Amino acid sequence: MIGAGQLARMTHQAAIALGQSLRVLAAGTGEPAAQVCADVRAGAADDLAAVRAFATGCAAVTFDHEQVPQDVLRALVADGVTVHPGPDALLFAQDKLVMRRRLSELGAAVPPFATVGSPADVEAFGAEHGWPVVLKAVRGGYDGRGVWMLDAADPALVEELLAAGTPLMVEQAVPLRRELAALVARSPYGQAAAWPVVETVQEAGQCVQVLAPAPGLDEEVAAGAQRLALRLADALGVTGLLAVELFERTDGILLVNELAMRPHNSGHWTIEGARTSQFEQHLRAVLDYPLGATTPTAPAVVMANVLGADGPVAMSVDERVHHLFARFPDVKVHLYAKAERPARKVGHVTVLGDDMAAVRARAALAAHWLSTAEWADGWSIHGAEAEKETTNA
Repeated sequence: MIGAGQLARMTHQAAIALGQSLRVLAAGTGEPAAQVCADVRAGAADDLAAVRAFATGCAAVTFDHEQVPQDVLRALVADGVTVHPGPDALLFAQDKLVMRRRLSELGAAVPPFATVGSPADVEAFGAEHGWPVVLKAVRGGYDGRGVWMLDAADPALVEELLAAGTPLMVEQAVPLRRELAALVARSPYGQAAAWPVVETVQEAGQCVQVLAPAPGLDEEVAAGAQRLALRLADALGVTGLLAVELFERTDGILLVNELAMRPHNSGHWTIEGARTSQFEQHLRAVLDYPLGATTPTAPAVVMANVLGADGPVAMSVDERVHHLFARFPDVKVHLYAKAERPARKVGHVTVLGDDMAAVRARAALAAHWLSTAEWADGWSIHGAEAEKETTNA
């Protein structure tokens, strides 16, 4: 796996159960997967010599991020290396403009868009489609980065970005009800599987919760989203996972927002919440094993990201975990061994149950506690112990 972040770390955990050994290409020894994998090679994803040496002897090469240059990928393929997903498919997850154009050709609904070569292009698009508009970096943006919401033309910003060599596109701001995601997997010879469509809850452009299945989503609409994701995986030639991020407009229409061809934040809930996790399924697909069942293990599953706090937290991470388990022994915790800094994803929690509202509340409390060492509802473990002692007396 090229990349050694938390996605590679969790893929490594799945590989162990399958009797596989995951080699990771790491930019540094402190990266999450590099701390736990036995086979770590140092190197950058854009260093062809390092990637070639890394790939030697591997049954297959895959990714925990899309930022691998096309010339590197194509060189590996020319060398006879099995690369999943291949460069032709991965391009649609690397380049938003190429993706938008191809999806339009395939008849998938996307927001109106246009390429940007000058500030005048943004102004003309806004005049035609209305303001606000969304300015996007064509490559490299994630978690709200590389995205600018413009209420009016901003020539200075556009000129600055273009001068810095940032390729840009502009699209219509969608009247948004919520964001959804359809996650599927596809093997090299076309076997495919889909998990339930989920709702991804966003704050400041970053996913904070995933609700599985998406509450209140019409069954036919959900099935249509799954069929769309499966059709796109086939049409684009994806091997491995494909996450299709969707906008649900206020009128109920679904539009495709982004594509990812790797394990995805919207699928972390599957570790405990589905018969086969996204990480195991990605390995099954890449290695051409028959795919696993995607049946949920509970009626309601919520994943909440643990984000770095805005300021220093006095209590150690270990203490926070201790107190969380004392209150919520059923909450599953996944920590990525990443240094804490504001808004950085340093872990996630997963809660399962029968009632979505109750499960979501517990997940939110748990994630906030692990981030800040503060119970958002004012609960205190010391107060609970004192009350228990009083009752016993």
